[in-house]
Amino acid sequence: CLSPYSAELSNGMQMAFLFALFTSAFCREAAKECRRRKKEYIKCLESRVAVLEVQNKKLIQELETLKDICSSKTD
Repeated sequence: CLSPYSAELSNGMQMAFLFALFTSAFCREAAKECRRRKKEYIKCLESRVAVLEVQNKKLIQELETLKDICSSKTD
């Protein structure tokens, strides 16, 4: 004994299932893209750190050189 709503319910359940599949696939792809962008951002930060470390070492050497010059002038 089938009611006239049983086909619609079945169709509605099918649509809900398909929507859930689509949503999970969409979320999976969005998460994958988010992880890719995060890795790219981290690589960018790491390269920036490397550049700044080199710059910092150069400035420290320049400071030491200037300190030596100033101390030799006062002697």
